[in-house]
Amino acid sequence: MKRLWPFTARGTGALVLAIACFIVANEIGVVELLYFGVLLVGILVAGLVSLHLVRRTDRITRSLSPDVGTVGRPSTVVARVGVRSPFPTAPGTWDDTLPKGVTGLSHGTFPAVSSGLAGVDKVVELEYAVTGVRRGIHSLGPLVVTSTDPFGLTRRRTVFAERTDITMAPAIIELSALTNLLGDAGGTLHTQNNQLGQGADNLVARPYVPGDSMRRIHWRASAHRGDLMVRQEEQESTPDAVVVLDRGVLRYSSEAMTTTGADPGFESAVSVAISVMTRLVHDGYAVDVIDSDGTALTERIDGGDMTAVEDVRTFFATLTARKDDHLPRLPKVFQGVMTGPVVLVVGRFDRQDAEALAPVVHHSSLPILFAVAPSRDGVERALDFGWHVATIDPDADIAAAWSGVVERGVSRALR
Repeated sequence: MKRLWPFTARGTGALVLAIACFIVANEIGVVELLYFGVLLVGILVAGLVSLHLVRRTDRITRSLSPDVGTVGRPSTVVARVGVRSPFPTAPGTWDDTLPKGVTGLSHGTFPAVSSGLAGVDKVVELEYAVTGVRRGIHSLGPLVVTSTDPFGLTRRRTVFAERTDITMAPAIIELSALTNLLGDAGGTLHTQNNQLGQGADNLVARPYVPGDSMRRIHWRASAHRGDLMVRQEEQESTPDAVVVLDRGVLRYSSEAMTTTGADPGFESAVSVAISVMTRLVHDGYAVDVIDSDGTALTERIDGGDMTAVEDVRTFFATLTARKDDHLPRLPKVFQGVMTGPVVLVVGRFDRQDAEALAPVVHHSSLPILFAVAPSRDGVERALDFGWHVATIDPDADIAAAWSGVVERGVSRALR
């Protein structure tokens, strides 16, 4: 950081005037000008001394609200600066350095601080808003505080070298709900109950045992038997969904493996994956998020568990591509398994990929394929095999693409 010229425009003018007084006094012998020049220099020196002796700053801490930011959404940064000074200090300005992955107005007026003769630190809070433009972990700082003396002649720059890391999670796109779907494609809102007997009055009942819920008492059977009876156990199945994020770097650019936020295609894929996962969990699905080789990227998320979704968002903030390409092996992951929606998110996609992934369609009630850069024949072949396909390049309307594939899937499921 460049060294700051210690005088303001006003102070620089006073310094020039003092030098001119010395020169003129020496040339024409006017002693009063010499006195005036000495006075100006004395004032400038006093200003510099006051700045370096009056204020002493010891520490700075920063906090982000919410704790994990989201690309495209504003977050609030609060910087707390500890100031210890035996004398009152004049106001100044402050400027917190932002990294390339974050934007915002991180500057303002640093307030005056009252005397602290008791040796107690004064805490100055500086608040500003930031918006993430790139996913990943970014460092805020250093913070620069510029102070001036009471006459506005001199200034001092104080640099707080401490940096604070903040996390920016991928952007989450609001997607429409999976409604009007039947069976395993419909979320817990459409969960099926398997009960013994036909109808509520014909359920097989058993004697009440301590610990049974009172809500399950079968009052008609109890009246008939003379003892409390409860309905037979209901077997409730929660439908499953799988989100597959293919991270093979060969389907993106090499930057996707080294730096978060560098490859727009990979960022679009990550954003779609986390958005779909959030939608499915919200709709009541138990969701598995895996790589194309079957490796679990997160633990299984139960339907409605939005707290777990927040944890996954934090993990996805640092997710990068990997060297190996395992997409053709994906069908082996689903061998012998029948599940609900399967949402596959890939980068480049061609005809050979569509043919290799054809078996997956038969293991899902709603197979959806999102590709960042698909070839035309790849899309056509995937449609022929039963995938519901949409392109998710960085300029695409993801919400509209999701609605389109879901509507086509609902139409087919209801036939």
